[in-house]
Amino acid sequence: MQTLKIGKVTLTWLSGGVTHLDGGAMFGVVPKPLWSRRYPSNDNNQIKLMADPILVQMEGKNLLIESGLGNGKLTDKQKRNYGVTKESEIEDSLKRLGLDTNSIDYVLMTHLHFDHACGLTKPKVEGYQSSFPNAQMIVSKIEWDEMRSPNIRSKSTYWQENWQAIESQVVTFESTWSLGPIQMIHTGGHSDGHSIIIIEDGGEMAIHMADLMPTHAHQNVLWVMAYDDYPMDSIREKEKWLPYATNQNAWFTFYHDAFYRAVKWDQETGQLKEFIEVK
Repeated sequence: MQTLKIGKVTLTWLSGGVTHLDGGAMFGVVPKPLWSRRYPSNDNNQIKLMADPILVQMEGKNLLIESGLGNGKLTDKQKRNYGVTKESEIEDSLKRLGLDTNSIDYVLMTHLHFDHACGLTKPKVEGYQSSFPNAQMIVSKIEWDEMRSPNIRSKSTYWQENWQAIESQVVTFESTWSLGPIQMIHTGGHSDGHSIIIIEDGGEMAIHMADLMPTHAHQNVLWVMAYDDYPMDSIREKEKWLPYATNQNAWFTFYHDAFYRAVKWDQETGQLKEFIEVK
């Protein structure tokens, strides 16, 4: 498994599943001749996307960023529609690190769309149960409220089987939440309650832009997804956080990118200067 150190904080990517979604939807109004140079598609115009949570270990605590696709929750039709070729292997990933799902203290959810939240619960004989029974689930209040009362557009991605079993574990925040060197910041954009995560320790920084910048190919502030509920908010937040983090020489970490786990961009040229490739 691949890791990244930010000061004394260790980030480890776990195996959370693989999807293949329409490239046009993932890049919105950007013409295919432009985005396909940065991120290739298959013959069905689909691009490969990971759903790999990041285990964050610091100060004796184990935190997860996102939760993966889960296991045994998607129907054959859903797997076909979302191009799922692999479900979550988080339990095996944690076992290789000497941990299990009971070891997770916090799960940081940037938002609660199904491809991020399916791993929060798992099937039992009747209904569902929490995948991480000892964890606090941290999410913005706006996102949590919409999860439970989705609108006509969002009901297709906010599923009750992903929240009912963990309701008692959820801790919400208004604008920010922090724990030691970790800070979650509500941004909106991709969803109304979307958040980003910043980790700063020992003079180093990592920023997890989540679905404001799902892959390295979304570096251009105007390249936002058709899935974004509030695309102008996504653009505004990218205009704010991309230059800020680049100027801080930060690592940009990814949940979805099938090619890079994390990258750094050169402040002057905007070109990649350091990266961790997916293996």
